[in-house]
Amino acid sequence: MRLYSALISLSMIWGLSFVFIKWLTESAGVWGTVFFRCLAGAIILMPFLWIKRKQIVRPIPWKALIIVGVFNAGLPWGLISLSETQIASNTAAVLNALTPLFSGLIGVMVFSKALSKKQWLGIIMGFAGILVLMDFNVKLLLGENFIGIGTMILATISYGFASQYTKKHLGNTGVLLITTCSLTVGAAIGFFGSLVTGHIPFHVEWNSYMFMSVIGLGCFGSGIAHLLFYYLMTKGSPEFATTVTYIIPVTAMIWGSVLLNEAVTKNIILGLAIIFVGIYFSSGKSRFPLKRFQTTKNSF
Repeated sequence: MRLYSALISLSMIWGLSFVFIKWLTESAGVWGTVFFRCLAGAIILMPFLWIKRKQIVRPIPWKALIIVGVFNAGLPWGLISLSETQIASNTAAVLNALTPLFSGLIGVMVFSKALSKKQWLGIIMGFAGILVLMDFNVKLLLGENFIGIGTMILATISYGFASQYTKKHLGNTGVLLITTCSLTVGAAIGFFGSLVTGHIPFHVEWNSYMFMSVIGLGCFGSGIAHLLFYYLMTKGSPEFATTVTYIIPVTAMIWGSVLLNEAVTKNIILGLAIIFVGIYFSSGKSRFPLKRFQTTKNSF
């Protein structure tokens, strides 16, 4: 019951996050958005990590923590922010639902899992859902049009890799340590990206929307939500944790309609339905699943 309560709470928070990303990107830029949301989340969690420092399981796998920070925070959040400069927040949320499909596909390609025919069918249907969402205009994935739908797909691939990598390499690492390190790495990537693109995050003009977005994305969307996500991943499985993307598009559509006046088109609904069917088929157990790791009782 706790796992499902955490799943619902996470979907509500992350559904609203797509609205916050839209607002924050307009003021802080793509990488400034990554920097502020990661920094705010890390600041919230660091005092708790300090309190629990004696309970951290050692040796600390720094290399794995940095890799997860790159692929589960810094890189995908930059790609999502970039995507929302071209597409609506509800469209981005629907594409985000591809994460479980890519998690399974990467499990095959990188982590030696084997999928059944039913799971492969699910993955194919997921891509069919993308085509419907694009109104079968494949040019949206080519050239200059790649920013938007294409960058969102890259973000879900990054998430899929991070979920499998976390399950395999951070089995005995506590949720709080994983989350705080991921956000710290993400903040560093966001700051570096801001410097490279010439959008220094400290030079932005603050307004009420930006304050709300930083608090919403940082404290809730990055800090608390990240804890919930890694809790689902460590106590459940990568596949179960990424099922949060089943619910996020629905909550994101509601938030986007109410707060941004975004239209919910037939293509969005139909594309989401096809993706959900694909997720249903692909969510079965792989024939050779990774051995489920055991977390220590007092690991943080």
